[in-house]
Amino acid sequence: MKLSLCTISFRHHLHSLDQLARWAQTHQFQGIELWGIHAKHLSAEPHYNEKWLKTYGLHTSMISDYLPLEVPLQETMIATNSLSALGHIWGTTKLRTFAGQKASAETTKEERVQLVKRLYQICDYLYKEGQYLLVETHPNTLTDNLPSTLQLLEEVDHPALRVNFDVLHMWESGTDPLEAVKKLQPFISHFHFKNIASRNQLHVFNPHNVYAAAGSREGMVPLFEGEIDYDQYLTSILSLMEVEASLEWFGRDVKTILEMDAKRVWEVTKKLQRVKVG
Repeated sequence: MKLSLCTISFRHHLHSLDQLARWAQTHQFQGIELWGIHAKHLSAEPHYNEKWLKTYGLHTSMISDYLPLEVPLQETMIATNSLSALGHIWGTTKLRTFAGQKASAETTKEERVQLVKRLYQICDYLYKEGQYLLVETHPNTLTDNLPSTLQLLEEVDHPALRVNFDVLHMWESGTDPLEAVKKLQPFISHFHFKNIASRNQLHVFNPHNVYAAAGSREGMVPLFEGEIDYDQYLTSILSLMEVEASLEWFGRDVKTILEMDAKRVWEVTKKLQRVKVG
């Protein structure tokens, strides 16, 4: 298990990356997942890079961005080139995006064909750079459920296309996350872990709410206190595969919750290790 914190969790806080790196170093994290806009702003200060982060014993697990897929090809590739360059600066091969901006059921056949073509073009570029494009399982995208995600992987059919498996959002789609992992395992390169108090509160994760400083945080709960049984889930997936994951917390009391959740994740991990040894 390798565990990262997301800089997006601190999007409304006045913390420098130096402060976050020091905090991560002392609270059982091995990596930092950089939000794309943070990585872009940091490029103006070249001393922030992979080598700098390694001085804290940390690595950049992933850069999470939103590549424009529905614009002219030249604009898409300019954005892809920029994101790829940031990946090289930070020493990560994993670059995350969303697979479009519409639910799979609402996407026409022609729109899907165009998105598949665009994703292939991005993947082909990144593959030559030694990098991977991770599409996140997320509502209102072509990866908003398991069948559409499997279909997309088959349609694009490129070795650079991978999956960032968001456990909550796969559960939100009505699919057992563990069964989905078993089917997507060859393509999964990263996980996002978060939880919710009840299904009827999932709207708090809608982008327009979650990115707003004054948005509601009602229903966002620590990892082991919500609808998804992470004790059971973590034990199951750690028995299946090597896991690199980020704790994606959007609520309040960020450091308190992340510290608590990281401790619980490692307790589950160590318990499983003891069982294997025994």
